[in-house]
Amino acid sequence: MMLEINDLKVSYGAIQALRGINLTLTEGEIVALIGGNGAGKSTTLVTISGLIRPLSGEIRFLNEEITSIAPQDIVSRGVIHVPEGRRIFSSLTVEENLEMGAYLQKDKAAKQRDLEEVFNRFPRLKERRKQAGGTLSGGEQQMLAIARAMMAHPKLLLLDEPSMGLSPVLVEQIFDIIQSINEQGTSVLLVEQNAQMALSIADRGYVLETGKIVLSGAASDLLHDPLVIEAYLGG
Repeated sequence: MMLEINDLKVSYGAIQALRGINLTLTEGEIVALIGGNGAGKSTTLVTISGLIRPLSGEIRFLNEEITSIAPQDIVSRGVIHVPEGRRIFSSLTVEENLEMGAYLQKDKAAKQRDLEEVFNRFPRLKERRKQAGGTLSGGEQQMLAIARAMMAHPKLLLLDEPSMGLSPVLVEQIFDIIQSINEQGTSVLLVEQNAQMALSIADRGYVLETGKIVLSGAASDLLHDPLVIEAYLGG
């Protein structure tokens, strides 16, 4: 099992954000985590990343417990997080942003090869390699955030709301990119409010409501589930 979450509970002060969730992801899968605002989706990702500590429960990655290790050690094991809102370095150039993603890579020749590979996958970023990240469009910034994560050679990519604020055409492009990354061997845990798009590319899905998983199963089954259709697919 690549990722295993057992009875995870997380609180922000008096607010219980996660109320004992269980979740698994096997190598090579895209797993979608869907739900409304405040359901606990982003909290799940930041807890896996080690950015917040759970009250209780266990997170295992490649059969090793990572619940209480430092975020940088989780990154070095191959768990890479693309946060909500992209969080690129707006004053740095596209190329400098990508180099930040490769800060663990000490081999300069290997880093250069990775850079060229990313530019082949994201030709628009190559055209803008000397431009400041903050001058890019929303879609380009999302591509940069994903490309920066790929520079770290993720085994597991945690994606938080990659379609947020993008036009339908760009959403299609971003989801095509996510699929191609997965086809080349990277597992993906995808948090997404666009349930239709998320479930259309995922292998399996989980539905979160107020910190609890209320439904899970094959993504194709969830797409046709009356409760999911009613709540998340526009009825």
